[in-house]
Amino acid sequence: MKQQKRIPVFLAAALLFASIHATAAAAADPANRFKALETLVEQSIADSVFPSASIAVVYRGDVVFHKAFGRQTYNKRSSPVDTSTMYDLASLTKPVVTAGIIMQLSERDSLDIDAPVSRYLPEFTRNGKGNVTIKNLLLHNSGLAAHRFFIATCRTSEEVMQAIYNETLISPPGEKTTYSDLGFITLGKIIEHLTGKTLEENFHARFSQPLGMHSTRFNPPDSLLSRVAPTEEDTLWTIPKPRPLVHDHNAALLGGAAGHAGLFSTTEDLVIFVKMLMQKGQYKGISFFAPSTLDRFTERHPGSRALGWDLRSLNGRSSSGTYFSASSYGHLGFTGTSIWIDPVKDLAVITLTNRVQPSSANNKIRKFRPRLHNTVVTCLGLHGSDE
Repeated sequence: MKQQKRIPVFLAAALLFASIHATAAAAADPANRFKALETLVEQSIADSVFPSASIAVVYRGDVVFHKAFGRQTYNKRSSPVDTSTMYDLASLTKPVVTAGIIMQLSERDSLDIDAPVSRYLPEFTRNGKGNVTIKNLLLHNSGLAAHRFFIATCRTSEEVMQAIYNETLISPPGEKTTYSDLGFITLGKIIEHLTGKTLEENFHARFSQPLGMHSTRFNPPDSLLSRVAPTEEDTLWTIPKPRPLVHDHNAALLGGAAGHAGLFSTTEDLVIFVKMLMQKGQYKGISFFAPSTLDRFTERHPGSRALGWDLRSLNGRSSSGTYFSASSYGHLGFTGTSIWIDPVKDLAVITLTNRVQPSSANNKIRKFRPRLHNTVVTCLGLHGSDE
């Protein structure tokens, strides 16, 4: 048997060092570290999960991945997207705008979330709703119905609010969790009543302007439409007035800006907002709310809900996947958007897609979301740890 030549000790050490250096370099290079994530998103576009996606990963205060994929539509002539492409956030409006403003109002004693809604909107007390509190609306356990197709019965925003005031509860307050757009429409109206300013004016003054989120707004003007990822064509709008761009019918009927939906943004802007949350309400020397306020609004309540935020389910599947900790909080948007933040791992994933283009009947994103978050955690090597 032929004897193998031994590698000199100094050469073996050099090879080992080179190997370690190459491994470290690959781990430090996002292009290599997140290859599995890129492959997943590119394959998902090929499988028509969505025509485009913009994804940002924030870890330990740094943006370690930020990339856009695909085109605005499935048409190969459609414009490619980038990280400045604006997406309809849908229900991400609830935690980003509505809950964010309420956090400030409650911290500064302008709003008591334990008070009944009727203290601020007396008309809401109709038909047995007098015991519903602001907190009930935030937790989605008010007893209000999940949704109403208001364009079938209403023609103005005032008619929508009167219809909500006339609602009868489907369950007693606090008894059952039913995710309700009606509750957040009401919260948006409370904000406007308390401040004397529109929801859009409030969000601009309190968050988007001081944070420098210049591409985050309701009702993008025509000059920005080329930057907006399109959703589906609306064939149900029968009201004889121009329809705002927002995908949600009720938000459109309410003028394009409502407590439950209507905000448009980019991953570039949402990275700023998420960093502020990860820093307990502080950003570049500005305090948007106290750490204790964020803790209060993200603590767990029955039904895996927090105040305006969703929480990782302790039982069963979660859109945040398998590896996000039980302390994680986030939210989804019907159009294919999501934010998930894990304070234990000091990790956040922002995902914007227009999966409803060309049709909202496409629900392939349900399987994509947990795979995405599992892939991010695995790419960072955090799937075997609680850090």
